[in-house]
Amino acid sequence: MILALTAGSTLLAGVIQRITGLGFALVLIGPAVLVYGPLDGVTLTVLLAVVASLCALPQAWKDVDWRRTSGLLVAGMLVAPLGALTAGVLPEPALLLLIAAMAVFALVAHRIRALAPALRGRRGGVVAGAAAGYMHASSGLSGPPLAAYAVGDGWGQTRFAASAQVIFVGYGTLSVLLRGLPPQPIPEVVLLAACTAVGILFGTLLTRSIPPRIARIAMLACAWAGAGVVLVRAVLSMLA
Repeated sequence: MILALTAGSTLLAGVIQRITGLGFALVLIGPAVLVYGPLDGVTLTVLLAVVASLCALPQAWKDVDWRRTSGLLVAGMLVAPLGALTAGVLPEPALLLLIAAMAVFALVAHRIRALAPALRGRRGGVVAGAAAGYMHASSGLSGPPLAAYAVGDGWGQTRFAASAQVIFVGYGTLSVLLRGLPPQPIPEVVLLAACTAVGILFGTLLTRSIPPRIARIAMLACAWAGAGVVLVRAVLSMLA
């Protein structure tokens, strides 16, 4: 029953990832942490997120915006080791509060006139990429800074969703190298990876009937929900 719940969550995460460009970790992180614990759950989520993005890439490849993608990718991968180090040093409540604060700040920065330029152009890509890479390595959640940059820089939803898959493959692969492989039995990991692939396939079919404007709204909803989930986890950790 527990494995079935995790498999269902993995399938749903794949669908949302393909439609919005992000959201895989957001959907899966709760069930994974609940079933496997904070460390092993995040490690498993990071690995499956790589599988999700690799499965989405063949359909998304033609829409990748390499100019923006390269800046986000390089900045994030340079900062990712610091995120992994922080995750190993800070107490869980402090780490979660830091990540939640970064996520919320990224999502509101483009609405603050004095800060809006920081999420535009090449400089904005470096800032958003560094924040996203740090958050990915430390918690598996990197969507909010990327979503904020997409909105602030006027990045079209279709090209953003495609480009995000390349970024997540890079962030995720490095995070797996830094965190190691999940300790779950290999058949269990293979089953969840297969559910991820099926979810991406379903999501690909759905993208044909979902307008980009609706996908952008869903993307921002996922980003805000991700920040909220981390904040709730931080509060619960402090109360435990």
